[in-house]
Amino acid sequence: MNPEEVLRVAIVDAHIMTETTGGRATRALIQEMKRAGMGVIEIGTIEDAISAVVTAPDVDCVLVAWDMEGAESLIRMIRTRNKEVPVFLISEPGIVHSVPLSVIRQVNEYVWITGDTPEFIAGRVEAAALRYRGRLLPPFFNELVNFSRDFEYSWHTPGHAGGIAFLKTPAGRVFHRFFGEQLFRSDLSVSVEELGSLLDHSGPIGEAERYAAKVFGADETYFVTNGTSGSNRIIFSASVSDGDLVLVDRNCHKSVENGITLSRSVPVYMVPTRNRYGIIGPIRPREIEKETITERIASHPCLRISREAPPRLAVITNSTYDGLCYHVPTLESLLGQSVDRILYDEAWFGYARFNPLYSDRFGMREGDRKPGSPTIFATQSTHKLLAALSQASMIHLKNGRSPVEHGRFNQAFLMHSSTSPSYPIIASLDISSRMMDGGWGKTLTDETIEEAIAFRKEMIRIRRELGSGEGGPDWWFSVWQPEVVRDPEGRQVPFEDADPVLLRTDPSCWTLHPGDEWHGFTGLEDNYCMLDPIKVTILTPGIEPDGSPAPRGIPAEIVARFLEARGVIPEKTADYSILFLFSLGITKGKWGTLLSGLFEFKRLFDEEQLLKDVLPDLAVAYPRRYEAMTVTGLAEEMHRFMSDNRQLALLRSAYSTLPAVAMIPAAAYALLVKGKVVKVPLDQIEDRVVATAVVPYPPGIPLLMPGERTGPADGPVIGFLKALQEFDTRFPGFSHEIHGVERENGRSLVYCITTDAD
Repeated sequence: MNPEEVLRVAIVDAHIMTETTGGRATRALIQEMKRAGMGVIEIGTIEDAISAVVTAPDVDCVLVAWDMEGAESLIRMIRTRNKEVPVFLISEPGIVHSVPLSVIRQVNEYVWITGDTPEFIAGRVEAAALRYRGRLLPPFFNELVNFSRDFEYSWHTPGHAGGIAFLKTPAGRVFHRFFGEQLFRSDLSVSVEELGSLLDHSGPIGEAERYAAKVFGADETYFVTNGTSGSNRIIFSASVSDGDLVLVDRNCHKSVENGITLSRSVPVYMVPTRNRYGIIGPIRPREIEKETITERIASHPCLRISREAPPRLAVITNSTYDGLCYHVPTLESLLGQSVDRILYDEAWFGYARFNPLYSDRFGMREGDRKPGSPTIFATQSTHKLLAALSQASMIHLKNGRSPVEHGRFNQAFLMHSSTSPSYPIIASLDISSRMMDGGWGKTLTDETIEEAIAFRKEMIRIRRELGSGEGGPDWWFSVWQPEVVRDPEGRQVPFEDADPVLLRTDPSCWTLHPGDEWHGFTGLEDNYCMLDPIKVTILTPGIEPDGSPAPRGIPAEIVARFLEARGVIPEKTADYSILFLFSLGITKGKWGTLLSGLFEFKRLFDEEQLLKDVLPDLAVAYPRRYEAMTVTGLAEEMHRFMSDNRQLALLRSAYSTLPAVAMIPAAAYALLVKGKVVKVPLDQIEDRVVATAVVPYPPGIPLLMPGERTGPADGPVIGFLKALQEFDTRFPGFSHEIHGVERENGRSLVYCITTDAD
């Protein structure tokens, strides 16, 4: 932190404006601090002070008058958020003996406001604030800030030389003004030795990685600037090679498929469940038991190594895209019987360590681990739900019975890392660590969980009121969550009536208990899986409790398209569900806007407004199809079509069983590179071997992996792809995104391995 910047001091004292001895002394102190160049925030009530703690967290010192009612609560609140900011207690010498020990432990210094001179007290405040400033920034970002102030002439890459090159053309000047000079002065080359190296983890960058390891509970942490996709590929390259067995959660990101292909390993899949809404559930415990894995390995058609050789790595997605997180000790006790290393893809779960609600639900968990436990990797997209720039990711490592040797691991890191990494991305990883350190991590996650719970309860309240109107029940959206929870006395309480503190602190409120109808998954043990409250899935009408189509429905894509046109962008939209992520940046204003958008859609739907007035861009793009149609009519037609072609049922069926394997993914990819493939339309794809993964979005889970067979023409895989093709033809503008499928002249084509018949 720049010591020349103005120090900010907050003083909380009810006597500030009074003509008392204390009031005059306080004003004299304020005047002296201002004379010394400090910015002073004057606060006269505890209520205003509590608000300021939340809205202005960047003060460098806080002075609190002990004789104010609520002073103890204010100090406690400050410390829950920030354990390091200096707190001075304004008091009198005789009163200090009445200060509770709990307060004494949280206060840095005492101020005798009428005993010491204003100059002396101001000097103490300034010294404490400067010390705090000096240790506020994390290792790498602190050095980057210092270096950027030197205004050195750049004779190295990047070629824009601190942004100067952009100023030489009109377009470049616009670009420079848009981002600002500081970004370009911070975009430096690896030639700047004093900032260290990402590739050999030296200097301030190495310090930043070690600091992150401490904050996130790892033995080692590696910064990655090409996303968790890069992180996953690094771990594959470091852990498995040609012919090695890998246990893979079929609910995996495409980067895991990339890792399998690049390493030429042999995947053995663990299949997750799906519920009536098509939401991906957890892998059942039976799927990861040693007996099941042994049977699956024994029947694998592509093994060239001894079937006695154990798998080298297991990959688990935790939490899932829809917010389901495992009980990690259970996973490790089961998987640890078959494999020595486990990778948790926690791209969407980097905040879990910082809130006790998620205890035992993440890879770098606290607590004792049994001797001989597996080595654990956790990859996290720091940019997704923490605060970092896009592509910022971390690899966390906790060594076990198959320890990772840094030097060997770093060879894989070097293979996948740029020799010109982005310093702003590295700095954002460093700052993200600092933001979650101390009390801030829990404070930020508490607030995020509280906002999600408030939104969930408001959605139910609206549904309850609409359902009890004088004109009879009216429709509203549902939220995928428990319907009842147990209070501390063991009584069942409707979710909407539950104490928000209970919902924020008790994991059992979010656990998928066996037999609960709301989640729709079978074969689970109690406490095995939990729904993350900050991942909110809104359900649109259209699905009955037994999974069959309802008589009337509103496909979620129509609602999502309406919200997007009003600047409310969801994370994922499926057939009858929309996922919203409550990240650290969500506020009541943001989710209030979401509520307003849902109400507006309901009004337009109920009034049967023309589609050109609801989704004008769609009507303009396809006037013949949509110009005369109402939004209600489109929803009815789309729902009826999806019901008739069994789209959701086919999805569940297609993902419930594993396709037959003809070759490993690497072999199929090699044939793709050599051109020994052909594009095949869906009506001719029966029992073909695909050369690329077929991955419908959302949520981006492989339907087919390279080297797998499509199955019979009347099977669920081809049936599901045909259903999507028919939907896309019938409803232009609502086309599905399917990686591995190309659209030509209205037909869906898939790259398949050539045969003699081709």
